Amino acid sequence: MRIVIGEDSVLLREGLTRLLREAGHCVVAAVGDAPSLVSAVAEHAPDVALVDVRMPPTFTDDGLRAAVEARRQQPGLAVLVLSQYVEEAYAHDLLADGGRGVGYLLKDRMQDLDTLQDALTRVAGGGSVLDPEVVGQLLVRRRSGVSLDNLSPREREVLALMAEGRSNSAIAERLVISDGAVEKHVSGIFTRLGLPPSDADHRRVLAVLAWLRDLRTRA
Repeated sequence: MRIVIGEDSVLLREGLTRLLREAGHCVVAAVGDAPSLVSAVAEHAPDVALVDVRMPPTFTDDGLRAAVEARRQQPGLAVLVLSQYVEEAYAHDLLADGGRGVGYLLKDRMQDLDTLQDALTRVAGGGSVLDPEVVGQLLVRRRSGVSLDNLSPREREVLALMAEGRSNSAIAERLVISDGAVEKHVSGIFTRLGLPPSDADHRRVLAVLAWLRDLRTRA
């Protein structure tokens, strides 16, 4: 896939470029500041933008704001955020259109290149990859009264795998059931958690949030 990298650390930027090229991807641009990221996306129209949150010029949330702007200019652009931080306001903006083609992972929880490649593949395919810690921080104020008590054991299994960022097909493979069965379980989860279709909310993320809250309550 064609990738633009936005990372202010020269060593990390060059390291990611080398690793991704060796893995067979085409890194069409690797830049070190937020304005250059927006320009590179406009120029190269990549499949995925791999972005750090804190970049020049202010080293606050410039990278994430640039990703939101790039995605606004190029609808459908897949964005994978790798960061040590969770910036709530703009990360929520990335999910505002339903969260398709968006990933937000914490650097210190990345294990290896395979994990990164898997995340890139999923967001490039229109999926979402959200670290459970990111979900918990982003949406802690939402749906605080939702209960998982009405979920069946199988629905809980499906929801746990959703929390890992797994697609429906990946869940089907893990549980050895059909894709259609997974879709029915996901639909049942949304119904039992009181999550109707909405242009404003990403139901998959809200369901995962409810699961995380339930874990904290039972801990």
